[in-house]
Amino acid sequence: MLEVWELEKRFYLHRLGREVVAFQGVSFRLKAGEFLLLEGPNGAGKSSLLKVLYRTYRPTAGAIWLQTGQGPLDLAQAGEREVLWARKHWVGYARQFLDPRPRTPALEVAAEPLLWAGLPREEALARARELLLELGLREELLEAFPTAFSGGERQKVNLARIFLRPLPLLLLDEPTASLDPGARKAVRARLWALKEQGVAMVGVFHHPEDVAGLVDRSLRLEVRDVAFRG
Repeated sequence: MLEVWELEKRFYLHRLGREVVAFQGVSFRLKAGEFLLLEGPNGAGKSSLLKVLYRTYRPTAGAIWLQTGQGPLDLAQAGEREVLWARKHWVGYARQFLDPRPRTPALEVAAEPLLWAGLPREEALARARELLLELGLREELLEAFPTAFSGGERQKVNLARIFLRPLPLLLLDEPTASLDPGARKAVRARLWALKEQGVAMVGVFHHPEDVAGLVDRSLRLEVRDVAFRG
């Protein structure tokens, strides 16, 4: 599903006039249905690695070979059109924070991926409603604007978008950090279901117990150093 080879990301701090290495020498392979957990201290580059895999950041060196229905695609070298295509059909990304459009109800924000995929509006909204309630969003908030939500409430909407239309590869950046225990339990159940469906996942988790038993391998990042363990 995914093969990463000697991946590196450096940032140049213009104000300080020096270069900082976020991570370097990262290599791993990921099969369909496998879960790779990223570990390491703050500042080791875990979130930066996810952003490079999603191509929010362009890597400084290395390759990111994604297996698609049209053959392998190196996301490290892909153009913007190819990246957008990969995000639409192959790579999902659950960020830590949702930045919703103003004056759009939570229910509609959650249902957008299904609407974009061509699902009838009534069915898309019904499925979004069911999942948001499962994640613990209160009924009275379904028609409210997420711009006024707490961090945990926003994250429930964010996760609903990902879970309603899962893609073959899912990147997870501390998706349960701001959630209550009930919502974390629901997320864990959904991740189990995705794993059984063959979705490959790479994630960073604030609460390790949320993914206990799901993890196939771990990749530990250290500040300016990288170590791998199976």
